[in-house]
Amino acid sequence: MYQVHSETGLPWHRRLAGGILAVIGIGLFGPSTSLPAEPSETASESPHRRQWTFDSSAPGTLPSSYVVGTLFDGRPAGEWKILITDRARSASQVLAQVQPRGTDQTNKLLLLDGTTSTNIDLEVSYLAVAGKADLGGGLVWHAVDDRNYYLLRASLVEQKLRLYRVVKGVPQVVKQIDRPLPASGWHTLRVVQRGCEIKALYDDAILFRACDSTLANGRIGLLTKADAITYFDDLSLRLLE
Repeated sequence: MYQVHSETGLPWHRRLAGGILAVIGIGLFGPSTSLPAEPSETASESPHRRQWTFDSSAPGTLPSSYVVGTLFDGRPAGEWKILITDRARSASQVLAQVQPRGTDQTNKLLLLDGTTSTNIDLEVSYLAVAGKADLGGGLVWHAVDDRNYYLLRASLVEQKLRLYRVVKGVPQVVKQIDRPLPASGWHTLRVVQRGCEIKALYDDAILFRACDSTLANGRIGLLTKADAITYFDDLSLRLLE
């Protein structure tokens, strides 16, 4: 179901150190409550909090724990890569989806291994770079796989923010709001979930609250739709009690 891209360019001692840290984390906190470290993103991590700035990974590649989903016809769900750009929100690199083609039903999804969790505070910044059928991006969590997950998506074309549950590849709107969405600049999507209670925020303003218990836990990820080209930066995950 997935196409996996391997990280390259890391010295052997950094790969070894990252593996030791991951083993220690799993041993202390268990696989469902700890966040194993990606070697390129260790500086700002703790057992219950992880942050990705995308600034230490080799440009033009993806770390090995970043997993690109597949479309229904078996093709990779987009072209995801680390990019150096002067438009980055912080420092000099972003995680980008750069494939400029896709129908209105094309969801381009990327998941992060080692992030399975239940109660979370999850946030990402996005920059809408281009797109006609769609413009914007989405935040994914509780992903069992690339066909079953929750999604908070901002569409600048429709001027809407929607909360979806996606079950067996079929998106179902849980809640939505009409809101003026700027077409330029960096903006943040944030989700806080405890049990069934979901709080959705945009640029630190609370959009709405909802309750849904369809998906209890899973990985986090990012998504673009149709022909949208989007940059992502400063992704953070905090595990809640």
